[in-house]
Amino acid sequence: MKKAIILLLAGLSVAGCSQTEKGAGIGAASGAIIGGLATGNVRGAAVGAAIGGVAGAVIGKVSEQPGQCYYRDRYGRRYVDACPSNY
Repeated sequence: MKKAIILLLAGLSVAGCSQTEKGAGIGAASGAIIGGLATGNVRGAAVGAAIGGVAGAVIGKVSEQPGQCYYRDRYGRRYVDACPSNY
């Protein structure tokens, strides 16, 4: 019963977040689980949470911009522009 209440409260706390925040939270949680299982220690879980949080935030940020895609120019600079019409 305690687990169900904790999951319910966690779900409600994320309900008001933006896509970037949700992506970061989900990525951090997933990264912590995967990092902890892969290494078997807390340091691996912390590194996994950090990497997953950053990756989730980037994915969430892109999803907040419908019809927009990230591109890189020949100098490696990133920019956002409209996606191709059949994308």
